[in-house]
This record gives sequence, C-alpha cells and structure tokens, in this order.
Amino acid sequence: MADPALLTVGGTLLSGALAVVGVQTYASGRAQRQALIERLSDAGPAPRAGHRRRFARLDRRLRATAVGRRLERRLAATGLTTSPAEFVVYTASAAAGLWLIAATALAAFFGPIAALVAVWSAFAFLTWQRQKRIERFINQLPELARILANATQAGLALRTALGMAADEMDAPAGEELAKVAAKLAVGHSVDEALGELADRLPSRELVVLVTTLVLSHRAGGTVVTSLRNLTQTLEERKETRREVRTQLSQVTATAYVVPLMGVGTLLLMDRISTGSIERMTDSFWGQAAVVVAFGLYGTGFFLIRRLSKIDV
Repeated sequence: MADPALLTVGGTLLSGALAVVGVQTYASGRAQRQALIERLSDAGPAPRAGHRRRFARLDRRLRATAVGRRLERRLAATGLTTSPAEFVVYTASAAAGLWLIAATALAAFFGPIAALVAVWSAFAFLTWQRQKRIERFINQLPELARILANATQAGLALRTALGMAADEMDAPAGEELAKVAAKLAVGHSVDEALGELADRLPSRELVVLVTTLVLSHRAGGTVVTSLRNLTQTLEERKETRREVRTQLSQVTATAYVVPLMGVGTLLLMDRISTGSIERMTDSFWGQAAVVVAFGLYGTGFFLIRRLSKIDV
C-alpha cells in the first residue's frame, strides 16, 4: 500500500511541476508574441499599467477590416493611446448624447445635425492632434539632424545613430524613432523604415531629411556635411514658420468665431422667444433655411481656413 501511495504523491507533484512550467512557458511565449506585434505595429506599444484596453472583442473585429486598419494608422499618427474600438464607441456615444440634448433643448430637427457635428468633430480632433504632433516633430528636426551628424561623424552606423537618437530625444521624435529602430531590428531596410516614418508624419522638412539619409545610405558616402547644412536650414524654416503662424493667428481665430456667432444667435433667439426654433423647423422652408445657413457658415469657415493657409 505504501508504494502506490508514494507513486501517487510523486505523480501528483510531477504533474503540478509540469503544469507550473507549462503555464510559465505559455505566459512567456505570449509576452514575446505581444512584444513582437507591438514592435511591428504602427500603433506602437500597448499602454501599460494604468490604462486597460476596453472593448477588446470589437477592437479585434475592427482591426481585421480595411476601415479599422486605416483608423488604427490614423490614431497612431496622433500619438494617442486610444484603440480603434474605443474611438468608435466614444464617438458613437457622444453623437447619441448630443442628438438627445439637441432634440430636447432645441427641436427634433437638430438631433441628426448635432450627431453629424459630433462625428465630424471627433475626426477633426484627430486631424488637429496629428497636425499638432507633426508640428512638434518638425520643431525637433534640427536637434535630430544635429544628433545624427555627430553620431555619423563619430563613426557610428546610421542604424546605430537612429537608435541613439531615439533614446536621447523626447516625444514625439523619440517615440517615432523608437518605431524606426524596432523596424530595423526585425529586418526592415533603412529605406522602408524611414519611408513609413515619412508616411506617418508627412512634412516637407521630414521628407528632405529622410531623402538625405536614404541617398547617403545607398551611395555609402559621408552624410555629415549634408546634415550640418540641413540643420541650419531647418532652424531657419522653424523661425519662419513661427513668424507666419503669429501673423495669421487673428485670421485663424476669426474662422472659429464666425460659426460660433451663428449658433449663438440661434440660441439667443430661442431664449428671447421660447419655442421659436421648434416652430421654425416645423415647416419645410424653415428646415431648408436652417440647412442653408449652416452650410454657409461651414463654407465660410473652410474658405477662411483655406485662404489663411500658407505653406512655408
């Protein structure tokens, strides 16, 4: 009776030990797989402690579609940690909430308009966030060119210089260069990694820098002199862009004030004469007048923004 008991205890301990080893191996493999996906993904590393991904099932379904992948790349260019599923759910919730508020506070006719404005505002926010990130990256380009010039002058390879710049620079340049270094680490060429960087953050300055690095890498010549000259040029363009932005700040403010004046006038009219908006939108001509008015305000906004846009 003792031998079977010992065999049973030994078998149980061995099974438990193998189970522990199996769980550890599975967890390690899953972590390595996730790390590899993060290194190859345009969205960058997933958020760590303090931010838990929500709507994971919906997120997987969205990433499997072409629209979801485009949205993922657009979110990645903004530097936000929001997943495509979170963006879709939050946007839909905001649209539904504004629909109810507008339909209750003003009239039922304004519900769909408020929902469309909410959706447009969400994507406009992504565009603004992306442009803001591009501007910050452009401001860091002179420092990046200086670091690369010093590294190459010291005899370091371009791949090593890019990795060193990723460690030394702050966001967003540090984050974007870290993605480039991760691409290079898994076998991508310098042309592909830098080309993807230029696609994520399109700008003339970055295209010039990427072209300089790619041509120098292909030709095998020295890149120090080119980077030194490029650093000075980028500094001058940075100052010019700042001056142009300051001169056009009043025009930019006007583009936002004009539509807000129209909405404010509409609310003031309903405040003075309660129910006037609802009575106005009961008829077809009243609804048509509101749509035309909003269309004209929107056209004025885009025209002012277009005329005040100066490419430097």
